[in-house]
Amino acid sequence: MNSQETEIEKEKELEQKVQEYWTCRAHDFSTVRKNELKDNEISGRWLAEIGQNLPVSSGLDILDVGTGTGYFAILLALHGHRTTGIDFTRAMLQEAEETADSYAANASFLYMDAQALDFPDNSFDAIVTRNLTWTIPEPEKAYQEWHRVPRPGGILLNFDASYADNVRNHNQKESYVSSKDVYGHCGITPELEKKNAEITLSMPGSCKSRPRWDIELLSKIGFSNVSVDKTAGQRILREKDLPDAPLFLIYAKK
Repeated sequence: MNSQETEIEKEKELEQKVQEYWTCRAHDFSTVRKNELKDNEISGRWLAEIGQNLPVSSGLDILDVGTGTGYFAILLALHGHRTTGIDFTRAMLQEAEETADSYAANASFLYMDAQALDFPDNSFDAIVTRNLTWTIPEPEKAYQEWHRVPRPGGILLNFDASYADNVRNHNQKESYVSSKDVYGHCGITPELEKKNAEITLSMPGSCKSRPRWDIELLSKIGFSNVSVDKTAGQRILREKDLPDAPLFLIYAKK
């Protein structure tokens, strides 16, 4: 086996670990996201943050990459957009579809790899993604795809954080929260916490200086108007924002 084949095998193994972890976490993760949907205050803050970066307030074709249990796709569908959510974990998508049905939200969900999107070029007006880039084995490949599928002038909004810093600092804030909470990890066990830490530190992004690395890469790929807002977490999550891994927003335009 040559070095390229070895790398491919490592990436497949890592992807499998990520899928297994989130399959195990899907139901508890969905519980917290449902709480977040029900909470008009925090959902309002998310809508305000996203809305001020979109060209119009409704009627856009929006792709939610790494939709998980469908929070962004459902929230934006309920406010007049045409949304498609994709994820690489089927258990997450099942939770998303059930939640969307309960809200009668016109959002569609597809099983798909964020690094290899099965959409034609120029398919969407905007891409939104939340807490995904840090879990991707090939983030550069993903960013190239996220540049390919928006229409000219399309917007990328990437909410993420340097979660590897949180792991390295052994900060377990929000790791063990109530099933009634709107943010955090309910139902997680010490074993799952360990698996999460191992996955986080094994990702390519864990050794990058983020979001500076993201900004440089997006500009190189061909995005324009690339910028980062490191205070997004303070506005949206407020006291829930992690001190060692504050949420940032990366904005880019095709």
